[in-house]
Parts: sequence; structure tokens; C-alpha cells
Amino acid sequence: MNRKIKRVAAIHDLSGFGRASLSVVTPILSTMEIQVCAIPTAVLSTHTEYDGYTFVDLTDSMPAYIEHWKKLNLKFDSIYSGFLGSVKQIEIITKFIKDFKDDDTLVVIDPVMADNGKLYDTMNKKMVESMKSFIKNADIITPNYTEASYLLGKEYNLEITKEEIKKWLKELSDMGPDIVVMTSVPEKDETKETAVVAYNKKDNKYWKVSCEYIPAFYPGTGDMFTSVLVGSLLSGDSLPIAIDRGVNFITAAIRQSYGHDYPQIEGVLLEKVLNHLKMPVMISSYELM
Repeated sequence: MNRKIKRVAAIHDLSGFGRASLSVVTPILSTMEIQVCAIPTAVLSTHTEYDGYTFVDLTDSMPAYIEHWKKLNLKFDSIYSGFLGSVKQIEIITKFIKDFKDDDTLVVIDPVMADNGKLYDTMNKKMVESMKSFIKNADIITPNYTEASYLLGKEYNLEITKEEIKKWLKELSDMGPDIVVMTSVPEKDETKETAVVAYNKKDNKYWKVSCEYIPAFYPGTGDMFTSVLVGSLLSGDSLPIAIDRGVNFITAAIRQSYGHDYPQIEGVLLEKVLNHLKMPVMISSYELM
């Protein structure tokens, strides 16, 4: 039977408070008219930027959960994997991809492990090695600059040239994925701006979208960006347009939120900008590298 809307299997944790992971993935993709079918990897009282959060690990329940989906013969237009908390979860989702992927399934892996030059507290070298194997299953990966350095075993250095960035992208693609989208890449100037850069193996093209610098930190923006990217690609947009949509949406969300006086740890005011996802791309800022 031909489905009326696209369907995504979204593999992420769920935080009861704070805009991150499934709390942002679900409304973004739903607004983009895509059905979200969640596989929660853990349930947290808040996202992990808060002190003292509670954590329920769902690893042991995931195989039976997935087995029920197999019995229902569910099909997905995309499999989108985010935060995975253990090597065992990586093994479970690797098997899930092999069981549910067909020729038309877009597999997107966000290798959530690190930021600002260091691993998250829940990560270790064993997880990094497992992630290197895991991304072989992806059509697209979306590491930030720190995660890319760990996947490649490269030094985290904010002084990086365009030629070195292109080399990183190509080396990551050689690890398996056809498309690599790297976020939070430092621009070599005095503006403190960053960029999202990408490489598409099939046409051997490199793309860049620069990001406006706003002096604020909001958790969950990486999950938001990849969600918009997935939704845009499933809607038929080209890779550079999908990246552009993601960057512009995050920028709009941060600008909307920055003017309000509230704790930034809660995340951006997503509810105020969801309607932006319905707007067409009027001006595109992507460029070839």
C-alpha cells in the first residue's frame, strides 16, 4: 500500500524536560508532514546539561520492541539515529538497520559523542571505536567538528584550513557514508562564525553554509538541525538546500530565543518558530567549497 506521508524511525533518548532529542525531533518532523516512529533508547527526567537528572536505560527492552515492529512488517523512508548510550545499543541498532533498510531507505546517523573538543561524560574510547564501525551503515552522517576529530583520530584544532576540512570530509566518507555533513566547523577569521560543510561522494562536490554568530549556547540545536535536514531531504530538497534550511531554522530559533529572558539551558523556544518550517526557501546562502 502506498503511504500518504513519509515515515521515519527515530532512535533517540527522551527527556521529560528540556528541548533536545525526541522532544525536538518529533515536533520538527511532524510539522514537516513526516510521521515519527520513535525507538526511545533511554528516558531522562531532563537532558544531561542539568545536574542530578534521573536516567532509565531501555537497552534491555529494545530487542522485543523492535521484534514487534518486524512482526508488523513496518517500512520506513528513513532511519535516523541520534544519541546511543552504549556499545550494546549500537549493536542493537546496527541489526535494526540491516533488518529494516531497503533500497529506498535513507539512513542518517548523528554520531553524538562530543562537543567543544572533548567527549561527553557518558562516552569513552570504546564507544568511539564502536561508532567508527557504526557509521559504515549510514548514507549520511552529521558529526560536529569535535566528533569528526574523534572519528578520524585527528587533533582538535580551531585553526583549520579549507583544504584540511575537505580532506576530513573525504576521509569520513571513505569510512562508509555517501554524504558527510559536518557542523560547528570554525571559520578562519575574527568573526567567531562557524560553518556547516558537506561532501557528496556521488557527485564529488563540497558545500558550505556559514552560520551567523550569536553569543549563546542552547542544548538540542544539533538534534534540531539534523531533523530539519532529514525532513528536507525526504521532501525532495537537494543537499545544499536541505543544509541551508537547517542552518536558517536554527539561526531563526536562536535569534527568537536570545531576546527573551529565560534560562538558556531549557533550549531554544522551538514552539515560536515551528511555523518557519512551512515557509519556502526564498534566499539560499550555500556555496561550493
